[in-house]
Amino acid sequence: MYNLEEQEEDFELNIVPMIDVIFAILTFFIISSLFLTRSESLPVNLPKAASAEVQERARITVTVEESGDLALNREAISLEALQSGVRDLIDETQESVIVINADEAVSHGRVIAVMDALREIEGATLGIATEREAE
Repeated sequence: MYNLEEQEEDFELNIVPMIDVIFAILTFFIISSLFLTRSESLPVNLPKAASAEVQERARITVTVEESGDLALNREAISLEALQSGVRDLIDETQESVIVINADEAVSHGRVIAVMDALREIEGATLGIATEREAE
């Protein structure tokens, strides 16, 4: 005759392999998420600022290249079409922060013209991208 109490005591559930699998999956997601950064601006030489702060990622980026050419979220655009392009993006994303990436070699007048065009957009908040100065 079998004793039911002995059968229950002999049964063991080993959860160590399950914990190993969960940690492996967790490690995969952590490492893969490190590579999911998204850059929506063109490469320009940003001016340095000692008081630069990291801002939350903005969805609307206006780039002023060294040649004076403009790009809206990496797509070339003219100064005349900039306002309507930004208004369309604000309507789609409900994001009102516009970051201006201006090369440090661009003339001051060109950046002011871009800022002036963007300030006419109701509810838009402007920010200028800089790089943190090495100490």
